[in-house]
Amino acid sequence: MAWIGLFVCATVILVTGTRLAVYGDVIAERSGLGRTWVGVVLMAAATSLPELVTGASAVTRFDLPDIAAGDIFGSCLFNLLILAVLAMWDRRPLSAWLDAGQLLPAALGLVLISGAAAAMAAGAALPVLANVGIATPLLFVTYLIAMRLIFERERGRGEPLPLEPSDPSQPTLGRAATLYGVNAAMLVVAASFLPAAGAAVAEATGLGESFVGTVFVAISTSAPEIVVTLAAARIGAVDMAAGNVLGSNLFNIALLGLDDVLYRRAPLFTAIAPVHLIPALGAVLMTAIVVLSLVHQPSRPRRVPWEAVAMVLVYAATLALAAPHE
Repeated sequence: MAWIGLFVCATVILVTGTRLAVYGDVIAERSGLGRTWVGVVLMAAATSLPELVTGASAVTRFDLPDIAAGDIFGSCLFNLLILAVLAMWDRRPLSAWLDAGQLLPAALGLVLISGAAAAMAAGAALPVLANVGIATPLLFVTYLIAMRLIFERERGRGEPLPLEPSDPSQPTLGRAATLYGVNAAMLVVAASFLPAAGAAVAEATGLGESFVGTVFVAISTSAPEIVVTLAAARIGAVDMAAGNVLGSNLFNIALLGLDDVLYRRAPLFTAIAPVHLIPALGAVLMTAIVVLSLVHQPSRPRRVPWEAVAMVLVYAATLALAAPHE
């Protein structure tokens, strides 16, 4: 029954999260917003809604801070794994099919994830304000600065981002907004039960809440990113696909700060298990590989991109180290 509950929640999140991204794209087109900005901000926020609701539910309704933290860092890991899989499928290095503009959100993600890892490592040594660690407002400020920098870069590119003419078969702006709200409500309900389902799986299997949150809950809440990113890549919108992945990671770390605000028993960074440092550092290393691959331009084509292989190996090693051992 524990696995059935997790599967039902994941299925609803997959369907509604995918529809959220679709209607969010329609809203962006009808309202005239730019595509890259949509990928990093609007699409990333839409596909990260499961992480938002799951984390908030975990720390408020069920007192499961390890599920919340595991979901955030596991989702960051899994999102980067999506990029690695795309690179291996495309058989080209990331620098060959990603715009250089993706370097900025990747580097900012490196800063945010590293900051969260540093906050966990410092633990109780950090000052506390109103039961919230000092790292939380710093994460919020860094996220806002990141959004501002990305916006200024897009505005300064010197040419407007092209928008395709509105497809008459698509819903109107009002209908798209309504359908967006309906699917968001359905997703909120499913995601609110996900922490309890994850805790039941952890108890039934003995894997522990931290590992279940990092793997199973994280994959469940990352389902919209998988579908949206692969769909964007299939139609050639690789920049939007990458923007969705990298923007989601930025948004996820900001959500970790929100979870800290909502968790009233203790500062979140002192309440979660130290094992979360492993997936956090794994996400840092995978993001660093993305940054390095965008900076380094290979002199000749390769049959298998090294960065994709390295990211897959880091992901596998991270799960192996984070798994509970007797």
